[in-house]
Amino acid sequence: MKVLIIEDEEEMLQNMKQTLEKEDYLIETATDYDSAFLKIGVYDYDCILLDISLPGKSGLEILKELKKRGISDGVIIVSAKNSLDDKLEGLHLGADDYLPKPFHMAELNARIKAIFRRRNLQGDTFIEIENLKIDIENRIAFVEGEELLLNRKEFDILFYLASNKNRLVNKTALAEYVWGDHIDQTDSFDFIYSQIKNLRKKKKLKDHQAQVEVKAIYGIGYKLVSL
Repeated sequence: MKVLIIEDEEEMLQNMKQTLEKEDYLIETATDYDSAFLKIGVYDYDCILLDISLPGKSGLEILKELKKRGISDGVIIVSAKNSLDDKLEGLHLGADDYLPKPFHMAELNARIKAIFRRRNLQGDTFIEIENLKIDIENRIAFVEGEELLLNRKEFDILFYLASNKNRLVNKTALAEYVWGDHIDQTDSFDFIYSQIKNLRKKKKLKDHQAQVEVKAIYGIGYKLVSL
């Protein structure tokens, strides 16, 4: 999952970032209104963690702008402001959840996963396509009950394609989802081709006789289809 943390308190920002990266989330950060919308204007996020007390324009102003632009990324307000008015205004403006500081990181992680399941998977914790089954929370994929040996990027690609089954996924969108800001450091998509090739080959989908395949649409992108 791709998460944007909007938080100006450096220690809290790094704590959330490091904790969630251990859960294999792709994390990006912003510390104020302007830097947040530089990211939001370019990328889509599964979840935005938003502090209300930001320098300049508040987190509530960010919520108002998200609503105005029709951006539907999941939002959890994480704030030391725990008044009922703040909570109600945030939820009214479109936030999915409100978590007052201080909080346990395990609870934050659970709430992020709950939002993702509710918004993208109708509450499910698994994706099943033909004989492929993906355990989202534990980041494991199986074919006929046998685990596929996937590295982090291979799993992310398979999960993203499975979440968009039979839909053509533009290679730029795939790169942004899996690699985030790091794609700005490259001048080609060779890194995607390499991971897709590994995903298709032995000990992955093909050798396990998966009833799905990653189909390339030349010059455009990929989609996961049933055989």
